[in-house]
Amino acid sequence: MPGARDQGAARARWLSIGLLGLFLLPVSLSLEVSVGKATTIYAVNGTEILLPCTFSSCFGFENLHFWWSYNSSDTYKILIDGTVKNEKSDPKVKSKDDDRITLQGSTKEKMNNISISLKNLEFSDTGKYTCHVKNPKENDFQHQATIFLQVVDKLEEVDNTVTLIILGVVGGVIGLLIFILLVKKFIAFIIKKTQEKKKECLVSSSGNDNTENGLPGSKAEEKAPTKV
Repeated sequence: MPGARDQGAARARWLSIGLLGLFLLPVSLSLEVSVGKATTIYAVNGTEILLPCTFSSCFGFENLHFWWSYNSSDTYKILIDGTVKNEKSDPKVKSKDDDRITLQGSTKEKMNNISISLKNLEFSDTGKYTCHVKNPKENDFQHQATIFLQVVDKLEEVDNTVTLIILGVVGGVIGLLIFILLVKKFIAFIIKKTQEKKKECLVSSSGNDNTENGLPGSKAEEKAPTKV
């Protein structure tokens, strides 16, 4: 029947989608590599720069393979190649292309850091630096992250005038609001004290009036007995 065949085909499609989702879910939660938030970093010619890279894996790792590559408009090369045995072992370098490169990585405190430093920078060092990681424990699943290095003659000074003006205005407004609140509280305190003094004066005045008029309950009622 056509209806039964259509229902069977629809179930098969949903089943294949579900199986695909189950296959992709572990991948989405597995190996991750990061070179930080900045996609481009600047460094002065002749200085040293740190190229950051960290990795994480929900499934752990064993004999993890990592390497850094350099890519410019006309050059591609592997800068450094190494392995990390397990979570308790520090990264070890197997080979490197340039003596100016030093591995700064460590797995202590679960940092999983495989950053490198590059000293005595040259203008020709400008280009893309990619940190690659392959985890045999995840069927050799591989992930990478790229950062762009721009070597310059000198770093341009950032003009913070507008920022300082904005911060000054905001700080002034906040200070004014605080001052207004303090004045308001001070005025409320003065009014309260004034009202309390008025009440005390009224009570005292009422007591004096009773004494002078000899009203019952006042001290004027206490008279010495008349002698006959």
